[in-house]
Parts: sequence; structure tokens; C-alpha cells
Amino acid sequence: MPKITIVGAGGYVFPLTLVRDILAFESLQESEICLYDIDQGRVAITAAGAQRLIDVHGLGAKLTVPVDRREALSGADFVICTFQVGGIEAYSYDVNVPREFGVDQPVGDTIGPGGVFRGLRSVGALREIAADIRAVCPDALLIQYANPMSINCWASSSFGVKTVGLCHSVQHTSRMLAREIEVPYEDVTFDSAGVNHTAWFTTFRRGSEDLLPRIRETMTKRHLESQDVGLASDELYAGGNERVRTELMRLTGYFHTESSHHASEYWPWFRKDTGLVQDYLPKRWDYFEICSAHSPDHNVDAFIEASVQDGLRPSEEYGAYIIDSMTTGTRRVIYGNVPNHGLIDNLPQGCCVEVACLVDAMGLRPISYGSLPAACAALNTVQVNVQSLAVRAALEGDRSLVYAAVALDPLSGALLSLPQLREMVDKLFDVERPWLGAFAT
Repeated sequence: MPKITIVGAGGYVFPLTLVRDILAFESLQESEICLYDIDQGRVAITAAGAQRLIDVHGLGAKLTVPVDRREALSGADFVICTFQVGGIEAYSYDVNVPREFGVDQPVGDTIGPGGVFRGLRSVGALREIAADIRAVCPDALLIQYANPMSINCWASSSFGVKTVGLCHSVQHTSRMLAREIEVPYEDVTFDSAGVNHTAWFTTFRRGSEDLLPRIRETMTKRHLESQDVGLASDELYAGGNERVRTELMRLTGYFHTESSHHASEYWPWFRKDTGLVQDYLPKRWDYFEICSAHSPDHNVDAFIEASVQDGLRPSEEYGAYIIDSMTTGTRRVIYGNVPNHGLIDNLPQGCCVEVACLVDAMGLRPISYGSLPAACAALNTVQVNVQSLAVRAALEGDRSLVYAAVALDPLSGALLSLPQLREMVDKLFDVERPWLGAFAT
């Protein structure tokens, strides 16, 4: 049975979701599940919930909670990273300092000042984790769930460990599109490729029927012409308003994988002033506020009870499916974030891309995509430029590259002059100094 180590397991509900997903597979119900976090109080809450899951369902999984990271990683077959360096305090600076300068990020974890600084904090921790992996579990697969996904995976791969980054954007958006056009999801096949949070659905089919024209027509009528969101308010972020992504589809020809609120912070066209934001996104959705509202026992009791009432069922998250496939040989295709070694021809080689990957007993093997549609590749390249500078800055401890990375962020560059950008970055360096390692002085 495999040993599965979750690093950053103090996050309560998401680590518990991963534990439930693992236990939902019969092949993994005798696994060793190792929970590690630098905050022993927080990880104890997760461990208590995980043990209740094991006990309630009468399973033989072994749960361990070591205080030493290298011990937690020793002999692991799979390492899952879910941490956020600096926690909610650092995250507050990621979003609130840029807001003082007029850069409003609804999430702030991908590119932009929030994404760049979260990446700077994360890469130092990933360097240490990678060193431990090479020393005590060199054959382990590092499954990366922590954002900024592209920056973290790009850096982790450079440290010489096998890495795949996982997101749920492809799963969620493909289901949303099927609902929008009223086609059963089980009848749909699609191709998606690009970079994390902006991968593009370049095919969408039901058998031999091309559904892309229907998607374009439906989304344009619903979200640009009538702005009748159509779906129930709990089905999508902030009531299903997809005007931003539909505008991007009209620009490129293709729909992409992240929500309109999140996507609006990646580009210079949607958040230049409050009136424009209100026009595109009349209902505010603020992920920092959502995260701040979580409490230590947030939903844990309800989570356990739901697993009893509904049975152990895996979520849409790919992590447990990968572990089951590599353990049993069951062949699956998932979407993962991996180095671009000949996978997408018109994105920079070596950058992190999100593509289909085949997984079975032989491991995880990315599938070559070819060339993206030209406009899609151009928009992705803008994001890759920011990510490339952020990765190099983190690896080399080069502060000048941080200024350049944030300056090249489309939204920040549209709103601020270079002196203003420098002032904002300097303030972020100052307030986040405790978590910035090489940049601390």
C-alpha cells in the first residue's frame, strides 16, 4: 500500500477532502496517510477529522502526524502540497496592499502582485521540500495543489523532483459549459490546453457533433447581449455572471477555464475603474473575505456526516485518481500542470503548461497538444512572461526581477506608473519580509 504525505495539512476542509477522496478508492483504503504542517494545532484538527473518517467507515488506513517534515516524507510514494506560506496574514497583504494603490484582485494568487509575492514565499519552502524528497523519497510524485500553480510547478520541476500541478478549473468549467448548452456531461468530450487558470477549450463535442458554435452562440446571447445568467446562483461564482470570459471568448474564439471574477484580474480590460468593474461584475466576489471567514471547525462535522450519509465518493479533484491509477494500473486521462517539453509548440519551452496527461502503472505522461490558436497563445504568453520573471526572481533572489514581473502584469501596468509600481512592490517586500527568505534583508 502506498504512503501518501500531505504537506500543509492544517487547512482543514481541503486536506480532509483529499483524505476522503483517497479512502473512496478500495485500492487505497489500507494506505498510510501522513499529515504534516508546521502548525501542530491546525493539523491536529485535520487529523481528528481524518481519523473519524477512517473509523466511521471501518477502514484499515494508517494515519500518522509526525512533527518532523523529513520523517513525514521518508518513504513516501506521493507527496501532496496544499500549503500557503504565511497563511491568511500574508494573503491579506497580497490583496490589501495592491488595493491601496488601486489594483483590486478578487483572488490574487496567479499573476499580478498577489500571485508574484505568493510565489516568492512558496518557492523557498518548495526548495526545502524538494531537497527532502530527493534525500528520503526520490521516486515520489509531488502533486502540487498550492497556488500560484504555474510558478510553483515551474520551480519544483527545476529542483529535480517529479511534479504535477492539479486544479479543478477544467472540471468545473467543462461541466458549466455542458449545463449552459443543456447537453449531458457524460456525453461530452473536449480538448483543453494552455496555462493554469487560462487553458482553452479548443474542442467540445458530443460524438461527431462540434459543440463550439453552440457554446459561442449561447454564451454570447446569455452573457453579452441579454446578460441573463440562466443558471442558479449557487452553480457558479457570484451567480453565474460570465460576461468577462465570454468577452475573452469573443476575442479569441475559445472559452477558458477560470471564473470571470478571477479572470478579470489577469487582463487590463475589466478592472480599470469601479464603474467598469460594476458593469462587468455587478456582484462582488472576494476570495480573501471567504478565506478569512473560515474557522478551525469550519464544516468539519458536516463534512464527516455527509460522508456517512452519502458514502465515500471521490470529488472532482484529480489527486486520488492519479494515486489509484499508479497503484492499480487503471488508465485515466487527467489535466495537469507540467513542464512544456514539446507539449505546446507556440508557448515557450520549459514554461509550465496545463495539458492532458495519461496516467497508469507506468506513471504520469503528458500528451503533446501541438499549437494553440494564435490569439490564445498570445494571451498565455503574456502570463508566462510574468511567471518566468517571478520564478527567476525567486530562484536567484533578484529583487529587480520582481519589479519587472509586477510591471509586466497587465492589470498593474494598466493602472500604475513605473514609480507607483515600484512603491507598491517595496511596500509588499516590507510587510511580507518574515516569509521572503532570500529577500528578507
